Amino acid sequence: MQSVLDYLKQNETRFIRELCDYLRFPSVSAQSKHKDDLAACADWLVKRCREIGLETKLCPTEGNPIVVAKTPRHRSANRPHFLVYGHYDVQPAEPFELWNSPPFEPRIDKGRVYARGAVDNKGQHLAHLNAVEAFLKTGTDLPCDLTFVIEGEEEVGSTSLGGFLKKNVKDLRCDGVVISDNGLPSLDLPALTYALRGIVAVEVVLHGPSRDLHSGIFGGAVDNPAMALCRLLAQLRDDKGRVAIPGFYDDVVPLSAYERKQLARLPHRDREMCKFLGVPKLFGERNYTTTERRSARPTIEINGLTGGYQGEGSKTIIPAWARAKLTFRLVPNQKPDKIRAAVRRHLQRLCPPTVRMEIESGHGGEPYLVSPEGAQAQAAMRALKRSFGRDPILIREGGSIPIVNEFKRYLGADTLLLGLALPDDNPHSPNEKFDLACYTTGMRMGACLWPELSKA
Repeated sequence: MQSVLDYLKQNETRFIRELCDYLRFPSVSAQSKHKDDLAACADWLVKRCREIGLETKLCPTEGNPIVVAKTPRHRSANRPHFLVYGHYDVQPAEPFELWNSPPFEPRIDKGRVYARGAVDNKGQHLAHLNAVEAFLKTGTDLPCDLTFVIEGEEEVGSTSLGGFLKKNVKDLRCDGVVISDNGLPSLDLPALTYALRGIVAVEVVLHGPSRDLHSGIFGGAVDNPAMALCRLLAQLRDDKGRVAIPGFYDDVVPLSAYERKQLARLPHRDREMCKFLGVPKLFGERNYTTTERRSARPTIEINGLTGGYQGEGSKTIIPAWARAKLTFRLVPNQKPDKIRAAVRRHLQRLCPPTVRMEIESGHGGEPYLVSPEGAQAQAAMRALKRSFGRDPILIREGGSIPIVNEFKRYLGADTLLLGLALPDDNPHSPNEKFDLACYTTGMRMGACLWPELSKA
């Protein structure tokens, strides 16, 4: 292993230069004008994987191609096989005027590289590829077989990946999946994310009169859809922060004492968060810490609320309709279909007879949980400690990564989330960055990970 770690250190400058080369591709999957840029980025990645010594192919899909790269297979049939996932597509960079430097011209400043896609996700999966290069170029035996699957549609919903996994189950079936596409609290607190929240999206529209009405002539005789919607929404959550939908909490598994102890290790001060967020006071479900509320408890949020006149000045109307966009974050054991049905039933019960309700179902994704005390999780914790030189922590994240459930469904494999992004790295925002210390430490983590996981 020492020769692997030495190789990574000796080639740091080149690895940083290659990251910058990778970041110059404006591989924005949401914008059709970048179709050629996505193809060029995928071609660059194929070339890079082949230079490392991986058996690589570019797999076409109905959308953007998927890059599949494999380590040379060992003669032994008993070696474990792991899959590493990443994505080469990036978010749109707009608004350009808020960037301190052009988003696709990487800028290094004070040990950080600034560019769109730096941390989400090019830098994170490139760190894993560099670690494998160190094994292959030093002749150090990898104790397992590895397959990299790097797609170009993650930022637009991974449209092609599910079908690709289903079609290639035999070739991709593995003992576990590793993803570095999330975060860690700090360089002093490396973390394994063992749970993610799921999501259910719903749009509610209340229809009233066939057209906007004069509020002086008809006010008092016709129900106002905007008022009715506000009254309805106010009944979905109580003043203690709990969702007031019957059956909503039926399948929620309580946090164990071990989990609560781990989450309590996260550095957090409510006062500092208030200042950072610009709010006078935090709010949430009673008897839970802020960390637990935002990562391990289910929630309801109004994401958008529209109805009536929105322009300058006053327009005295009763609007014809009002609309709200809602999302529910789910925790392990809650099922999106079951929650969606409960939400629909409750909304229909609350809807007054003076308006007509329309409920549109949006996207959904299951929550995810891998046992934090399982053999693979503990192996990952050992690799984190060795590479970062710090005791790692176990965390849950409040967001959703639906693809981890696809890996479980099609490949029968659990996913280990080993993020390298710092809280201020600005993914999806102007001035996205990646701390180069996270990049180089991530390479060491990738090198330490495979011996530990193979033993597990």
